[in-house]
Order: sequence, then structure tokens, then C-alpha cells
Amino acid sequence: MSGLYKLYNYVLYGMAIGSGVVIVTAVCLIVLDVFMRVLGMDPLLFILTVVEYSLLWFTMLAAPYLVRIKGHVFIDAVTQFMPPAVKKAVAKLVYLTCIVASVVYGYHLYILLSEAIQSGEIDMRTYEIPMWLLFVSMPLCFGMCAMEFGRYLFGFDDMYDQMLHERDSV
Repeated sequence: MSGLYKLYNYVLYGMAIGSGVVIVTAVCLIVLDVFMRVLGMDPLLFILTVVEYSLLWFTMLAAPYLVRIKGHVFIDAVTQFMPPAVKKAVAKLVYLTCIVASVVYGYHLYILLSEAIQSGEIDMRTYEIPMWLLFVSMPLCFGMCAMEFGRYLFGFDDMYDQMLHERDSV
């Protein structure tokens, strides 16, 4: 089990690093596009499409890591004033809801990915890209988000264990 946990962590942190690479690449492509326009050159056709896809990929690759480090958006203004027993019950309900939502989204995105692969559909924008590239990261990422919320549900960590001022640096 330890080897599986290490592999999972390598994938998680690798996706976070990949997310950083994707967003840096997108920024560089935007700068290149603007620079070419300023010089009166025609920008490369693929830049807009690649940047649009990179925003999706950046978000999806970073999501499980952000859940792990509690860097995602969650509201605890109400729960921090609840009695500990009520707070724990509400937290478990939130974790379960997040797991169910992640699994449902991941399942439906897997279906969309399968259909896109089978149909060979092309995303027609300024540059043609296979539609499956839009969906390929999503089932894995939502599945990993479900596992991260599962860590909270089963008590390996707690999303609500820090006060608001302790999370300001995240």
C-alpha cells in the first residue's frame, strides 16, 4: 500500500508541476502573440486555441493538489462558530457532497471522452484540435479530487482544522 500511496503522491505533485508548466507556457504564448501583433506580423493561428485549452488544463491539473493543500475555495465563516460535534457532522456532509459531485462529474466526463475518441470529433476553432484533448485530463482529475475529499472524510486530514487567519498564506 505504501508504494501505491507514493505513486499517487508522485502523480499528484507531477500534475501540480505540470499545471505550472502549462500556465507559464500560456503566458509565454500570449506575450509572443502580442509581440507579433505589435510588430505588425500575423500571429500564429494555434496560439489562441492552445491558450484556451491551457486554461482548462491548468485548472484541472491543479485541482487535486489544491484540495490537498486546502487552497481551494471553501466557506467556513459559519462552521467556525459551531460546537465541535456539529462542526464535525457538517464537515462530513460537505466532504461526502464533494466526493459525490466529483465522481458524478468524472463519470460524465469519462463518457464524453469515450464518445469523443470513438467519433473522432474535431474542435473547429482557429486551429483544429481533436475534441478528446478537451476531456482527457478531466476524469482523472475529478477522480483524484474525490480521493482527496475522501482523505478528509475518513479522518486523514481536516479541511476545517485551521482558522481563517492561518490560511491567509495559501
